[in-house]
Amino acid sequence: MVWSTTPGRLSHLAADTRAQRSTLAGMSDSRLLRIGTRNSPMALAQAERVRAMLADRHPDVTVEVRSMSTSGDRWLGDLAVLGGKGAFTKEVDAALLNGDVDLAVHCVKDVPGDRPAPAGTVLAAYLARDDVRDCLVHPGGLRIEQLPAGARVGTSAVRRVAQLALHWPDLVPVPIRGNANSRLAKLDAGEAYDALLLAVSGLQRIGQADRITHPIDVDSMIPAVGSGTLVLQCRDDDTRTRDLAASLNDPRTWRETMAERTMLHILQGNCHSPIAALARTEPDGRLGLRARVISLDGKTVLDVHEWAADPITLGTSVAAALLRQGARELLDLPTHGSA
Repeated sequence: MVWSTTPGRLSHLAADTRAQRSTLAGMSDSRLLRIGTRNSPMALAQAERVRAMLADRHPDVTVEVRSMSTSGDRWLGDLAVLGGKGAFTKEVDAALLNGDVDLAVHCVKDVPGDRPAPAGTVLAAYLARDDVRDCLVHPGGLRIEQLPAGARVGTSAVRRVAQLALHWPDLVPVPIRGNANSRLAKLDAGEAYDALLLAVSGLQRIGQADRITHPIDVDSMIPAVGSGTLVLQCRDDDTRTRDLAASLNDPRTWRETMAERTMLHILQGNCHSPIAALARTEPDGRLGLRARVISLDGKTVLDVHEWAADPITLGTSVAAALLRQGARELLDLPTHGSA
């Protein structure tokens, strides 16, 4: 599928300049930009969003979207077996490094936080953040507090499982894998689920926002690191693509995500870590970061809320406070599922 886009005024996120890559990028037309993405309905919708934004800002650049299957999409078991969340990005990363695509679109939640981006690539821009909340999807329109004791709630996210145990211990989390569309289909088919927990932003992106029966407030269900955020990744030395990506960057989202991911990196959190965090920009410009590490049974809760001007300083301080409370011991306990 091919569309057209255009160059306006370009700017770097990084201050340094790099020589433009041409041979490895393999672009016969300097106005061609190839986006790589997973081939799930949500990922394709996200690529279309990026295409539309580029079309608005850079109408003379031609954008070609190349979708691919990832091991995370194909595997329906425990993600930890595949090495965690990187299972959703490694094929796209390989295509980027091989020069088959120029720009990758990822959900920040799918990008591993316990290690840096693959060598030779850079996370070049963060799009303006969408709704960060989790939500309940129930066929009868019930809110989560209206579910009867013993109701089976589909989720494999240990972060959600732990917070369910904390606030709604009478509900029963039941593992579920697959993309949002397939999960909705399983709910509709009556496959062992009475309700689902999903991301509001994900349902909005696939045009299924009408399935949301209860958006859950962020004080009860603190979101995952990077919730509601899309990130653009490109080769580190491809200055042309870095310029195009930078034109879509949202500075507020960049600061909030940097604080959250700094904390996650220091804690070495991964897909089976019960870590929740949300950074928000205050009216005075400071960042606030609330983070929670919680046992799967909901009985041990470590909670920190701090403010600072610098996102890296904030993320570092919050991680240190959690570690002082015993986060390392809690995170080293065995868990299953994803965050």
